[in-house]
Amino acid sequence: MMDELLRARSEMKASDDKRDAGLATPEDVARFDDIPYGPDPVFQVLDVYRPKDAGDRPLPVIVNVHGGGWVYGTKETYQFYCMDLARRGFAVVNFTYRLAPEHLFPASLQDTCSVFQWVLDSAERYGFDRERIFAVGDSAGGHILSLFCAMCTNPDYAKTWDFSAPAGFAPRAVALNCGSYHHELPRSATDRDLMLAVLSGGVTEKTVAAVDAPRHVTGGFPPAFLMTCNEDFLRFDALNMARSLVEAAVPFELHVYGDAKTPLGHVFHADMRNPQAAVCNGEECAFFKKFC
Repeated sequence: MMDELLRARSEMKASDDKRDAGLATPEDVARFDDIPYGPDPVFQVLDVYRPKDAGDRPLPVIVNVHGGGWVYGTKETYQFYCMDLARRGFAVVNFTYRLAPEHLFPASLQDTCSVFQWVLDSAERYGFDRERIFAVGDSAGGHILSLFCAMCTNPDYAKTWDFSAPAGFAPRAVALNCGSYHHELPRSATDRDLMLAVLSGGVTEKTVAAVDAPRHVTGGFPPAFLMTCNEDFLRFDALNMARSLVEAAVPFELHVYGDAKTPLGHVFHADMRNPQAAVCNGEECAFFKKFC
């Protein structure tokens, strides 16, 4: 399984490198790179991006939780996407987290908690408005972000872990993009091996229930922009999350992008050369500005 995961990492990186080849930092974005938020100098680092014309004034913040199947991804993979969000009037925090199988889940969730605490602690230095903190997460990052939101708003669920989200905090609103939310006991040996390679504590009803995001949604969950697309292999999982949001009476919008003439695949929104990415990212930022 380790060989398979390493091969998957290599393939995903090659694809992302091809997607972003030739892109550069926009001239209107100021960036602050490789800031530590924890002791690990490789995985616990982040970047901050701000529109240059904002000067030093406090801005609403977007924290990006990257995807990659819990085993792949870095802030570099998402830098151009995050700088595009910054150009829309936000300070953006783009971080790397510890990956499985070297660091089993919930390491990535714990790192996410640490990053939000870092944002609150670093507001004056980087011009963050503490009252307007938002977040985006795609694929596995959407799963991690949804669990973080549950930790912030569901006290019973927060007791699941031996670490905590920042006290009294929850994002003002979130965007959950092409996410993997619902998880259940694996039905095949391959799926079980994969879950064992990612999840600490073994594969039991208890450990799997702890990472099944829809079951932990309560009425306090942040308003959500829930996004998928017509050729997203996780598109039906958006319905699992939507159902839980409806049952908990959480305000949300469900957006499905793409059609037969304009097919769109998993995490298309991170491709800065795709015109539909600009549409989606603009609509997500407009959603956040409703809560500014």
